[in-house]
Amino acid sequence: MAITSVNETLAQDTERLLHIQTADGNTYIGTLVSEDDVKLVLRTENLGSITIFKSDISKRREIDRDRFVRGGLWFENPQATRYFWSPNGYGLKKGEWYYQNVWIFFNQVSTGVTDNFSLGAGMVPLFLFAGTSTPVWITPKISIPVIKDQLNLGTGALLGTVVGLENSSFGILYGMSTFGSRDRNLTIGLGWGFAGGELTNRPTINIGGMIRTGARGYILTENYYVSTGEGGGGFLSIGGRRIINKLGLDFGLIAPIWDEMDSFIAFPWLGLIIPFGNY
Repeated sequence: MAITSVNETLAQDTERLLHIQTADGNTYIGTLVSEDDVKLVLRTENLGSITIFKSDISKRREIDRDRFVRGGLWFENPQATRYFWSPNGYGLKKGEWYYQNVWIFFNQVSTGVTDNFSLGAGMVPLFLFAGTSTPVWITPKISIPVIKDQLNLGTGALLGTVVGLENSSFGILYGMSTFGSRDRNLTIGLGWGFAGGELTNRPTINIGGMIRTGARGYILTENYYVSTGEGGGGFLSIGGRRIINKLGLDFGLIAPIWDEMDSFIAFPWLGLIIPFGNY
């Protein structure tokens, strides 16, 4: 498969920047020169101006110009709205979908219903193991952009139940503020858990962040603290995300931190993100 890239000069052009994939597997990136009902003309760095018939195009999308760094195209984050598990203030765009799997058992599918409202559904399929009761949940979320690439607010919930058990509702109500862009940000959030109709009276504090390290890599962290009144504790995590083609591979270590612990332990995290739809 051939890939034609553009340099910084093209990236700074005032025309629309397009990513075109043709039916024969070739990919072209360049600025749109002209277009009619039959064809379009694209200006690329390596091939100059080329004509592509629309009947040959299998996929077309416009590229944000901030994706060009030091003359190269940085891949889109396949899950810019989350860290390892916790959400941030950014939302999925309308028509975007992704599937997330963590250690085989955790499964969730999410979509952007509008640019400011997303909805997910997930389960841990324990029914596969001798009919064990199975947790299922939905995750509605509202995202409110305040200042572009600087401040996004978000609020939402995880609303779940355990299929096969009575009075087994559980979930989290949360709100957060995210400072920074989709590629480099810090999120501070509060969440109130509930189970069996009872809401906790002390919120869990969540601090998460991501920093882009290159065209395909991120550093991720996600951390929690909850006070019990007589003490407290939570979880610390550090790891990364690697973009492989369009897939995202998350990896890291999670360490529980509680007042009564007298030794340090950490557990591995391994997750897969598969975007589809309008990605």
